[in-house]
Amino acid sequence: MVKTFYGILLSIILIVVGLLVMGTGEAGARQFAQQPTVSVPTVTGTPQGASIRVNADNEQINVRTGPGTDYDSIGVLIAGQVVPALGRSAGGSWIQIKYAGVASGVGWVYSPLVTLIEGGDLPVVEPPPTATPRVTPTIDPTLASQFIVESQPTRLPTFTAPPPLVVPTYVPVEPATFNFGIPIGLVIVILGTLGLLGLLASIIRGR
Repeated sequence: MVKTFYGILLSIILIVVGLLVMGTGEAGARQFAQQPTVSVPTVTGTPQGASIRVNADNEQINVRTGPGTDYDSIGVLIAGQVVPALGRSAGGSWIQIKYAGVASGVGWVYSPLVTLIEGGDLPVVEPPPTATPRVTPTIDPTLASQFIVESQPTRLPTFTAPPPLVVPTYVPVEPATFNFGIPIGLVIVILGTLGLLGLLASIIRGR
């Protein structure tokens, strides 16, 4: 009976060992089957490429839809912020950047406000068309007419011709003469002489 017990125990041990050996073999075969037969590529970091950094002396700068102040502002970058650079304008005054805050994914910044880092020459990018105003401003003619001051023309003075100038003419007067032809001067001399003689006679008589 003891032999029978040992025989059963030995059989159980053999069965357990066989099951363990079979499980180990299947796991090894399964592990071998999962190993790839081709080389696995090694994942390495991709260089960031050209980028710009906002200068520290600017608290923030505007990001626009195109290279110029005529384009709308779509966001801002703060001092020290680094973003990828994609291109530049023809003159190099504006730089196109990758900007995730808009639908197009790109924006433009003024180049003197940023520093280009980790990149060489940027390609020239064609600028987008400028935005068209949604509403064209019109002037109400009735309202505008209230501010229009019509100046009356100044009436020029009329010219009246002066009356004709009458220049008086003088006829030379001939010295008066007596009808008998004695000059008036001689008559005066004679009368003067007679007066002196009369005066002299009066003086003599008075003595």
